[in-house]
Amino acid sequence: QLQLVESGGGLAQSGGSLELSCTASGFTLEGYAIGWFRQVPGKGREAVSCISRSGRSANYGSSVKGRFTISRDNVKNTVSLQMNSLKPEDTAVYYCAAVGTVTGEILCPHYSAMDYWGEGTVVTVSS
Repeated sequence: QLQLVESGGGLAQSGGSLELSCTASGFTLEGYAIGWFRQVPGKGREAVSCISRSGRSANYGSSVKGRFTISRDNVKNTVSLQMNSLKPEDTAVYYCAAVGTVTGEILCPHYSAMDYWGEGTVVTVSS
């Protein structure tokens, strides 16, 4: 069974840091671009960051650019999201998702086109 599992969520203070991890079971992440998305109840799903298969390309949502860093370790089959300078508005459920790509540098499409999803991990940032 193909599955993504997020970990590392929790409670942080404003200005603090958390690191989220996304691991895969049943398949290797090497053939996929991996994205992080977040959602607050009652709002739409927001793209946070995406990293290409090769790891050489990445993009970030405007609200997190300069504060979050995405990385991947294909040997460990893990993608991480380092979140620094957290703000209360970063509070959300964070999901990782995978999409198969033809070439190594393609980044993530709209969330509706992602192939596999994790169950999410909750991040709460207190003011």
